[in-house]
Amino acid sequence: MKIALYAGTFVKDKDGAVRSIYQLVASFRKEGHEVMVWSPDVSESDDHGGVPVYTMPSVPIPLYPDYRLGFFSSETRRQLDRFAPDIVHISTPDIIGRKFLLYALKRSLPVASAYHTDFPSYLEYYRLGFAEGALWRYLAWFYNSCGTVLAPNEIVRRNLLSHGIRDVGIWSRGIDRGLFHPGRRSGPLRRSWDAEGRTVLVFAGRFVWYKDIRVVMDLYRRFHREGLGDRVRFVMIGSGPEEETLRGEMPEAVFTGYLTGTALPEAYASGDIFLFPSTTEAFCNVTLEGISCGLPAVVSDVGGCREVVELSRGGLVARAGDVDDFYRCCTTLMEDVGLFGRQREAGLAYAASQSWDAVNGALIERYRRMTS
Repeated sequence: MKIALYAGTFVKDKDGAVRSIYQLVASFRKEGHEVMVWSPDVSESDDHGGVPVYTMPSVPIPLYPDYRLGFFSSETRRQLDRFAPDIVHISTPDIIGRKFLLYALKRSLPVASAYHTDFPSYLEYYRLGFAEGALWRYLAWFYNSCGTVLAPNEIVRRNLLSHGIRDVGIWSRGIDRGLFHPGRRSGPLRRSWDAEGRTVLVFAGRFVWYKDIRVVMDLYRRFHREGLGDRVRFVMIGSGPEEETLRGEMPEAVFTGYLTGTALPEAYASGDIFLFPSTTEAFCNVTLEGISCGLPAVVSDVGGCREVVELSRGGLVARAGDVDDFYRCCTTLMEDVGLFGRQREAGLAYAASQSWDAVNGALIERYRRMTS
């Protein structure tokens, strides 16, 4: 097969969605298929391993400047015509994604689209909740115009179906166990965090309000208010526009900055509990990464993180936005050694079963049927 793939961003390790796309491209090529990628957000320093990648004209997105809004040009159309794809894969339903969809429909090409990001859930955080209905109507048109839409889990699948989107399949997410494993735990790193004798609570993600970082700040204050501040160390992996606020509210927390390569799993594995209260995740790659590094996870009961924890039995689920419940879950894991050990082992066993080859192999077979 020849696969034309559009992604809103193709900067390696920028977020969980991009890591999934990179793994998918690698799986396509491993099975002998030809892939060409288009994106408005590409880093010249990334090694694409011989995959042709076209950078599209773009401008920063208002309110979200780390990501870019791109434009489909006549040159893009000529590039697609020369490539002559058998199938079009769209990872972002934005302006360019719409153009790729219309290009494919005009040429009667099969189209698949992956639902990576729960954009409607972001609107409330930006006081744009009034636009949610219009956005869902657009998404229903977009995805129902595709041959299939791929949700990352059953929770998201049911949500899409409830908004009138048809033919929703599941493309789950795998984990690179060669990279994310508990053997990367580092005593020197823990000592640099002044974490000896403490329980390390790890958060990983963008420092933005829609990741529910207020819950993290409130939980930090709760531990100190209860006189347990010297028993824990909060480690914040990532960066983002609210970092200054977080640093001011969490003066004793460790801020690692944005981590890539082996530094990321080393930081995960050097923690004890993975804390991720976000309610806006479609899948929640970071939770699977944390579990794969041996950390029981404490997540929200709203969004995709819940399904990862429930399927793996590798953590506890707290009520969304309820700091008291997050505190109860964290202290339970700190005090109940037996529960901590059982959840850790269950999570590791689940992660071992989630290889990218198995996950992506099922998707590739689906694409073969669409093009035959």
